Amino acid sequence: MAAVVAAKWLVEAINANKIGPSLRVLDTSWYLPKFNRNAINEFKDRHIPGASFFDIDQCCDKTSSLDHMLPTEREFADYVGNLGIGNHTHVVVYDASDFGSFSAPRVWWMFRVFGHNLVSVLDGGLKNWVQEGHPVTAEYSKPDPTEFQAFLNRSWVKSYEDVLENLGSKQFQLVDARSSGRFRGIEPEPRESIEPGHIPGSINMPFYSFLAPSGVELPTKDLVAMFEEAGVDLKRPLCVSCGSGVTACHVALAAHLCGHPGVSVYDGSWSDWYTRAVPQHVISEGKGKRA
Repeated sequence: MAAVVAAKWLVEAINANKIGPSLRVLDTSWYLPKFNRNAINEFKDRHIPGASFFDIDQCCDKTSSLDHMLPTEREFADYVGNLGIGNHTHVVVYDASDFGSFSAPRVWWMFRVFGHNLVSVLDGGLKNWVQEGHPVTAEYSKPDPTEFQAFLNRSWVKSYEDVLENLGSKQFQLVDARSSGRFRGIEPEPRESIEPGHIPGSINMPFYSFLAPSGVELPTKDLVAMFEEAGVDLKRPLCVSCGSGVTACHVALAAHLCGHPGVSVYDGSWSDWYTRAVPQHVISEGKGKRA
């Protein structure tokens, strides 16, 4: 299944009445507080016809002190089953970000880490969809629930302990998808009590650098060149990080498009690392972390 599908493909599927048990569309919009946007209310106002809303703050591990960590297999299966998604359903995910794509790659990766490869990101998201003149609606019809079986690929999920051990073993490369300023430690983090900076040895590739101004994904040849320029070897294991595991998945998607067999995500990302790491493991041009 193509990891990215064009708006033209999806509008043709909608016009052919293919939305149903074999094809589901999910608005996966999620925003940092600084954007002052309410994803659910925006979905109620306008969304792609036939879409349902996927809330990453609800489909998550609610026992964790960190935001939207991966749920259990059972929790994920129940959540997506209630959206009418079965194991043979092609899922198309998008979001309404001004970037064209922000949180959708996270949900794309979530489906894949739970064993569902029939999932695609809508290229350019709602931004490009509207720019191309395709319809939106406020109408919503809840899908009939169905059964979904989830099988977590644990090798694609890295913990603080995994990343800490990797500082010495260097078993995998670590790419951070936050902005350059946050990575360097000179721009603030969006979460209180967390200072900016980065994990030792990590490589910075801001998530928005993979997108064209229209919001669509850059051509694969350009993505390959970006990884080469950053010093990332796509033939070696790769783990991705960001602030809380959302935009990191842009790197996972881009690497997948370039032929990487499977990128792991440090789910806790910088929020987890900064809280738990010793000061010398917080690399920063700013305040860093005091003992």
